[in-house]
Amino acid sequence: MLYKSVTELIGNTPLIEIDKKVTGLNNVNLYVKCELYNPFGSLKDRAAYAMLEDEIERLKNDNMTVIESSSGNTAKALQILCSMNNIPFKTITNRIKIPETKNVLKVCGAEIEELPGLSECPDPTDPNDPVAYIERIVSENPDKYYHTNQYTNLKNPGTHYEHTGKEIYEDIGIVDYFFGTLGTTGSSRGTIEFLLEKNPNLKKIGIIADKGDNIPGIRNKDEMYEVGIFDKTLYDEIVSVNSTEAIEQMLILNRKCGILGGPTSGASFKGTLDYLRKIDDSLDRAINAVFIACDRMEWYISYIQKRRPDIFDEDVKKESIRTLTEEDLMLAKTISVDEVQDWISENNPIIIDLRGNLAYKNGHIENAINITDIFFEDVVDNGIPFSKENKVLLVCSVGDKSKKFSSLLNKKGMNVYSLEDGMTNWRNSGLPLKRSLREGII
Repeated sequence: MLYKSVTELIGNTPLIEIDKKVTGLNNVNLYVKCELYNPFGSLKDRAAYAMLEDEIERLKNDNMTVIESSSGNTAKALQILCSMNNIPFKTITNRIKIPETKNVLKVCGAEIEELPGLSECPDPTDPNDPVAYIERIVSENPDKYYHTNQYTNLKNPGTHYEHTGKEIYEDIGIVDYFFGTLGTTGSSRGTIEFLLEKNPNLKKIGIIADKGDNIPGIRNKDEMYEVGIFDKTLYDEIVSVNSTEAIEQMLILNRKCGILGGPTSGASFKGTLDYLRKIDDSLDRAINAVFIACDRMEWYISYIQKRRPDIFDEDVKKESIRTLTEEDLMLAKTISVDEVQDWISENNPIIIDLRGNLAYKNGHIENAINITDIFFEDVVDNGIPFSKENKVLLVCSVGDKSKKFSSLLNKKGMNVYSLEDGMTNWRNSGLPLKRSLREGII
């Protein structure tokens, strides 16, 4: 078949039925919408093209630069589309955590500005997030930049209403259950809105990452506040999946189904199966359920390797934050916000702030040093950073990640405490904050 442009390949992705021998379901016909077969490799191709299509001629005529906050698939799609039309593109994001993703963006020609935040402990009080940073730039240069803004642009869910949901309905008819991962939430929102018109009884399930966890392309429980187009009322339930489970189900998709989806697709599959297996035996008729395989596995090899080194014939670290058991977590020591100031005065501990750099600079405990959790994990995995004589206080945004590190380090024989409920509670209690004007802190 002849096409005049690669953009004609965006959409019309296949819907594949998952064999019941794989799912173990008796009364559910489970289908996967394979968005990884879009030309640039992900469901974000649809949103990127929708946000640009009507603006291309104006942007070219006015010599404007497209700007977006994306560390992955949206930036990749926007860069390619802009390059095809001789339009400059720039992405501003927190440091990109997955090397393959950054390298793909560079190969595609993206100009990347990385802000110094590098943490899996997002701070909900941090005003210096990439989107706010972009909005300041655009307001100062309104004639130079066009902000596609995938987090608020209604063309994002709009294209999934007009196309993705419609394609699913045209392929299999009525859908009884739809499962969507929640990133910008555009794909799930638009698809749900269309499928609801065809079946008012549609059950809609959102899938997010566990609290404090990191699955590429999916928000976790601490981050949903950031999403401007998120409409909580659209979902009957929101379920969470951890990164280990996501990779396990990704491997099933890869090896049993021949669908080379990445960790996000694995998370989608995991959340879907867990939900459906609970209701399968109670169903009195066969139902149709759909989830989305969002993008390809190849972009995430280093992410997978860190969490499953055994796949790559590497030794699994026996004492790691990723291998903690429920029993291990009992070893955590916590300090409440009511007692922490007196405790600091009495014990003169080493205080380590695990949040991103911008959050740290915006406000931190006096004398705290900033080692973001991703770097700190490498330090902990590869050595014994403190003697037992050192008392250490770890601080993150809401206290969950610091508590896990406290458990692990105490298991290794150290004397490490976690600030209960983290800097959010410290700030809410009106305790004093220091600001850092220094640059280049880890």
